[in-house]
Amino acid sequence: MAIGRDGRRDMSRIVRVIRKLQVEVLGLQEVDNQIEADRDDLQTLAEQTGFEVIAGPTMQHTRGDYGNALLTGLPVRKVERHDLSFKQREPRGLLIVELEWQGRPLHVAVTHLGLRPGERRQQVRQICHYLAEEQRNPLVLMGDFNEWFIWGRPLRWLQRRFGAIRSPATFPARWPLLQLDQVLVDPPQCLVQKSAYCEASAREASDHLPLVAELCCQGEDPDL
Repeated sequence: MAIGRDGRRDMSRIVRVIRKLQVEVLGLQEVDNQIEADRDDLQTLAEQTGFEVIAGPTMQHTRGDYGNALLTGLPVRKVERHDLSFKQREPRGLLIVELEWQGRPLHVAVTHLGLRPGERRQQVRQICHYLAEEQRNPLVLMGDFNEWFIWGRPLRWLQRRFGAIRSPATFPARWPLLQLDQVLVDPPQCLVQKSAYCEASAREASDHLPLVAELCCQGEDPDL
C-alpha cells in the first residue's frame, strides 16, 4: 500500500485521499506494519485520520505484519480473522468486523484474493462458508478480488448471496479497465450506488482507484 504511480511510497497521499472520501468505513489491502522502521501504517492511519484501525494481518514477521485492515468511525462490537491461504501461494485472509450502525449491527468483511483462478475459487468457497456461519445482515464484503472474468465461477458464486455484481473499473488507476475491486452488499437493496473515485490525488496515490459505495437502511435515506 501507499506506492503511487511514480513508484514512491508516500502514506501522506493515502491519508489525503481518505480524508477527501468522507466515508465512515474503509477496507484496505497490502497494509505494511514494520514496527522497528518508519513504516507502521496502522499507527499512521489511526493518528492522521482519527479512525479506529483494525488489522487483518496475513503475514507475520519479527518486525511486524502485513495484510488487510478496516478503518472506521463507527463503534466496533466484534472482530474475526480467518485464514484463506492456498498451498504455497502468498498468504491471504478474511477480516470480519461487526460494527454498530444506527443502533443495529452492520457486518463488514475485507479481503484480498489470490492471483490464480484455482486459488480464488477455493478462497471464495471459504468466504461463503465463513459469512454463512452467523446471522450477518446487513453485510458488506469488500476488497481486491483480482477477478477479471465477470462470468467466472467465483463471482457467480457470490452473486447467489449478493445479487448481480456491477462495479466500475478501478485498475489501473491512470486508465481503469478492470473491475478488480468490489463492494458487495446483502441485502442488495441497501446499496444505493457505487462509483470509482477518480480525482487526480487518487490516481497518483495508488495503482487502484478507491471504490466508494453508498448504503442506506431499507426504505430510508442514504447515510453511510
